[in-house]
Amino acid sequence: MSSEGQVPGPGRRRSRRATDAAAVIGVVHSAATVYWASGGTWLLWTLGSRVVETFSDRLWLLWPGVLVKLALAIVPAVLVRLCWPAPRAPQMLMWAASVVLIVWGGLNTVVGNLVLAGVIRPGGRYDRNAMIGHAWLWDPLFLVWGVALACALCSARPRGHAQRSVTRSTS
Repeated sequence: MSSEGQVPGPGRRRSRRATDAAAVIGVVHSAATVYWASGGTWLLWTLGSRVVETFSDRLWLLWPGVLVKLALAIVPAVLVRLCWPAPRAPQMLMWAASVVLIVWGGLNTVVGNLVLAGVIRPGGRYDRNAMIGHAWLWDPLFLVWGVALACALCSARPRGHAQRSVTRSTS
């Protein structure tokens, strides 16, 4: 039996699965950035020529992004295993990150696909390869990462007074 305020067994398992999924997605996203920061060129076409040109002589600028992505990928999984419910500040940061990932990934996925389908016509030219990369790969990864993180946060929450009352009455 779990003590008051802690996540029940099934909730903790769901939370672990969701944070593990979020961690894997975040590490995959981070690994691509590590590869490019180290000079790799595979899938660079999915970023667009303007991004590639901007960072070609400043690859070191990618490393802070790697650190942020890795922290966002790994810290929630560690917190769920070590000290859930986590302190309020980390929870709020994880919720904020989840919302940003969902909104950023979701909007860019939808808009990118609408552009590719011809529903939205951007003024001037656009980089079709970059649009494909973002609409079909990078932004959906952000979206799924954010959803997995939100699922982890929801399943890890203590269930409230009603469940504690039921637990006490059956003890």
